Amino acid sequence: MKVVVAMDAAHGDDLASALGHEGIDVLAVMTASEPSWFFDDAALGDAAGATARALAGADALILELTREAASAGLVSGCDRAGVRIVPLGSGRDAERLAATYGLEPPHDLEIEAWRLADLLRTRPRDADAPSGAETDGPRGPRTIAVWGAAGAPGRSTVAIELAVELARGGKHVALVDADAHAPSIALTLGLADEGPGFAAACRQAELGRLDARELTRISVPLGRTGVDVLTGLNRPSRWPELSDTRVCAALAECARWTDHTVVDVASSLERDEEIVSDLEGPRRNAATLAALDAADLVVAVVGADPVGISRFLRAYPDLRAAIGATPVVVVANRLRPGTMGMDARGQVRRALDRFGGVDEIWFLPQDPRSVDAALLAGQAIGEAAPKSPFTLAVRRFVGEAIVPTPVAAQRKRPLRPAAKGRRAA
Repeated sequence: MKVVVAMDAAHGDDLASALGHEGIDVLAVMTASEPSWFFDDAALGDAAGATARALAGADALILELTREAASAGLVSGCDRAGVRIVPLGSGRDAERLAATYGLEPPHDLEIEAWRLADLLRTRPRDADAPSGAETDGPRGPRTIAVWGAAGAPGRSTVAIELAVELARGGKHVALVDADAHAPSIALTLGLADEGPGFAAACRQAELGRLDARELTRISVPLGRTGVDVLTGLNRPSRWPELSDTRVCAALAECARWTDHTVVDVASSLERDEEIVSDLEGPRRNAATLAALDAADLVVAVVGADPVGISRFLRAYPDLRAAIGATPVVVVANRLRPGTMGMDARGQVRRALDRFGGVDEIWFLPQDPRSVDAALLAGQAIGEAAPKSPFTLAVRRFVGEAIVPTPVAAQRKRPLRPAAKGRRAA
């Protein structure tokens, strides 16, 4: 048995030496990305020649599975050469990469040499056999659009936290920044916004080249949360790239790629730009309207203060007209007594019920300390402050309103404040 070891881990040479003691002939040790560079014609000179000679005589490639190391060219090239790829990695990201490229499930990076030698001498496990979690299928809506009225009610913050909470339990979630006016998810999470992101996904979708592999390549993993981020436009002037047909096609592919897709959209729902003379020209609000049209559920965020409520009530009829029968869940964000007086929760509930006909509302508290800590660290609040009041409120909202458990699904509405004479839990 002849193998090539491609690992970025420091113990790559140690693994190669230990495999030699188990009777495995290690032809070469290289970095994890070198085989992919070779098959994608990115390797030059002596490096390319050395990689070609090593892989030509190998029976298997032991590969540390990362986004940089995996590519369609690598998999197809190894298939043509009859080289088995044995992926090593840990976490949900490695498992998704293996499933995306049709590889066998990844083995632990710290696997003992004798176990790896036994695996090399046996047939690979069936990568196409669905696991129990996959056969059950995801619960709840596939595509969730997060919208809010003009101002800053906290749309992006709510979208980020929804994605993180939906990913708990091993779900794969995409977080898409489709705001064509003021995208902010990349800045909030400390991600580079110079990458391809959602605009590239839209362009590839229009050309018919967008699939799970391409989405995995252009997305950015959000730590170990199980969330893949498609960042927004790095300049507002690029908004014509987000046309309605492109956005619909890209979101449809995202729905097939993940269990849930959370889309952050802009506030404006105006359609009066349709009266301009160039009827075939792009529309600034096309991305928002297309995302709302593609959504299975709309989370409407309202600022829990007099100005935020007033703006929401003026824009809410336009939202209902734009989405038709699509379900809407209303979230009052930044709830605090300072702006609403006594019984702030009741004041918000009565105002939205009386003037907007909204009788089911979920509340997220004002939590500046946790929000500031997350912004400073470039993380989601659920990562930076997993036990903060805001995180716990979002977790309850997701567990009861979006992907409800059987017990929570029986409730017709959220729990109301405790009655007089009883202490609230």
